[in-house]
Amino acid sequence: MHTYKNKTQQANQTIHSQGPTWAAMNPESVVRMQLQNRFNTGLDIAKYTAKIMREDMASYDKDPANYTQSLGCWHGFIGQQKMISIKKHFGTTRSRYLYLSGWMVAAMRSEFGPLPDQSMHEKTSVPALIEELYTFLKQADARELQHLFKEMDDARVAGDQVREQAAQQKVDNFETHVVPIIADIDAGFGNEEATYLLAKKMIEAGACCIQIENQVSDAKQCGHQDGKVTVPHEDFLAKINAVRYAFLELGVDDGVIVARTDSLGAGLTQKIPVSQTPGDLAEQYNAFIDGEEVTSLEQMKSGDMAIKLGARLIKPTRLPNGLVRFKPNTGEDRVVLDCITSLQNGADLLWIETEKPHIGQIAAIVNRIRDVMPNAKLVYNNSPSFNWTLNFRQQVFDAWLEEGKDVSQYQREKLMSQDYDGSVLADEADERIRRFQKDAAAQAGIFHHLITLPTYHTAALSTDNLAKDYFGELGMLGYVREVQRKEIRQGLACVKHQDMSGSNIGDDHKEYFSGEQALKASGKDNTMNQFAAV
Repeated sequence: MHTYKNKTQQANQTIHSQGPTWAAMNPESVVRMQLQNRFNTGLDIAKYTAKIMREDMASYDKDPANYTQSLGCWHGFIGQQKMISIKKHFGTTRSRYLYLSGWMVAAMRSEFGPLPDQSMHEKTSVPALIEELYTFLKQADARELQHLFKEMDDARVAGDQVREQAAQQKVDNFETHVVPIIADIDAGFGNEEATYLLAKKMIEAGACCIQIENQVSDAKQCGHQDGKVTVPHEDFLAKINAVRYAFLELGVDDGVIVARTDSLGAGLTQKIPVSQTPGDLAEQYNAFIDGEEVTSLEQMKSGDMAIKLGARLIKPTRLPNGLVRFKPNTGEDRVVLDCITSLQNGADLLWIETEKPHIGQIAAIVNRIRDVMPNAKLVYNNSPSFNWTLNFRQQVFDAWLEEGKDVSQYQREKLMSQDYDGSVLADEADERIRRFQKDAAAQAGIFHHLITLPTYHTAALSTDNLAKDYFGELGMLGYVREVQRKEIRQGLACVKHQDMSGSNIGDDHKEYFSGEQALKASGKDNTMNQFAAV
């Protein structure tokens, strides 16, 4: 183990080996700067976090109680504050990741302005956000370590060796805020070469896990919108291969690929693949295509096409825009085939986009997949697009009805009403929501639970509350009582925003570089001292 003490000794040897020209270098300051920036490149981060993800996946295989979780973050500061909060409340960052949501990149980070989740934003904004998130997480490391270094120095000045050693031990056992990011590459932003080039940028920025979906790249839709169009398996597998090649090229051998299928809600395909041999993937895909059996050439109109499926000749059902329709009620079968095929061809994890959060529905699909691929694991979107309250109240209503319980006091379609808040049914629904992650991990193979865009909603809600109060009757009390006082009472580090922004780290650096001549910001006139006891 490279302890603070022996790293200082090594730095001292390096400095002394250069003679008097490096006399201004303080080995302890060097070590502190090194510890505050332990990841020199994005690839260092990708390799480190990929190992963590692989360990977590193996741990889940042994016990589904070991599931992992993340929240979607649209800015480095949001990701940083999330991880600081997790470490404060739970003492460790283990099993907690970040999710880079393509939805939020489109809606909040595009130079075109707010956009829907349809791959219209700049592809470079995705690796840029990965880099930004890790910059802020590394800064969280630097800030916490700076506080520990100050604790060491204060103890040293006071001659308290016990306290100094205790602080040094905290440094030696420091847990980084740098955690895996599951990064959304949408449908690849183009062909397989475009997918490879973007994947490389994302990995170089630090991504150890890339999520890719089986929609048509130039017709990509949000998973909870209509009009989704899927691609044949061969096209999707080419992009999985492209991502894997990018990982291997850059030396991230443990890189994780999440294969997402939107087939459950997609009723269209843009392309009819060519079958090479009976029963191949193309033929299996084409078997789901809706159409009219052709028994006479008179059924064919100008521009019509027909495909041979088994012994039958089928005229596919085409929309005016040329897209081809799948048979109704085939979504689940297509999902199962998609997932098995992806796992058999290089994917590590699955993402099944569903229309509702229903454990029974998810488990039924996963069980079919596991009949073929026993270790199949899911990443699941606990999406804000679901009305969780209504969905779970209706699930309880339906379960009670099936059990023969009296539900006459409830109207199923109006269960969202506040009139039902606090009812026995509502309480049972809330309990099911509370247990959702644990139960779904145990029953439906969900390794990782994420929420795509929670911080989009929290930003809107908190801003609405502040605007209502500050510009209303409460005035400044609207900020003081509802924001600052709560920050202080809850121990939010951000109340000392100068410190959070890196002011104290900068002061330390000035002292390293300029010695006693350093002009520091943290003197007695810094108003941050008003929060010294926080």
